[in-house]
Amino acid sequence: MKQIIFIAFLFLFTGSMFAQDEFTMAKKGEKAPDFTFETAPGKMQKLSDFKGKVVWINFFATWCPPCRKELPHLQKEVYDKYKDNKDFVLIILGREHSWDEINTFTSEQGFTMPFSPDPDRKVFSIYAKQNIPRNFIINKDGKIVESSIGFEEKEFNAMKEKVENLLK
Repeated sequence: MKQIIFIAFLFLFTGSMFAQDEFTMAKKGEKAPDFTFETAPGKMQKLSDFKGKVVWINFFATWCPPCRKELPHLQKEVYDKYKDNKDFVLIILGREHSWDEINTFTSEQGFTMPFSPDPDRKVFSIYAKQNIPRNFIINKDGKIVESSIGFEEKEFNAMKEKVENLLK
């Protein structure tokens, strides 16, 4: 009997954790919440500056294993493919990271994608409460059309396909 109660409690607790996180994140079909971020130390940009473009937002941390697995795919399969496309923007935000940490990480990993810090989770907190990596695809009208939590190649491929279709 104690096992049944424990399993039921565990199931309810786990389900409420995911429901709470789902409840607090920016949702598919909604206008993407605007935010300001640094593209270089002291140089600010707003998401709304990219209206009319397809935007891929990625939240990561250097210590996060799924993030570290996902970022090479983002570099090779997304950034390298679309970096010269004037209708596409990639925003990668390091949750709780400084410029020094971002620069060290990108240098060590050989990334050429644009990374920006989100040292106090100011941007992340607008989109989610927890769990990384997180990705959001925003269409040219500024609406979230896809989002993901974690890294699975199948889901990542679906997001790449969505971007490709939006850019046609």
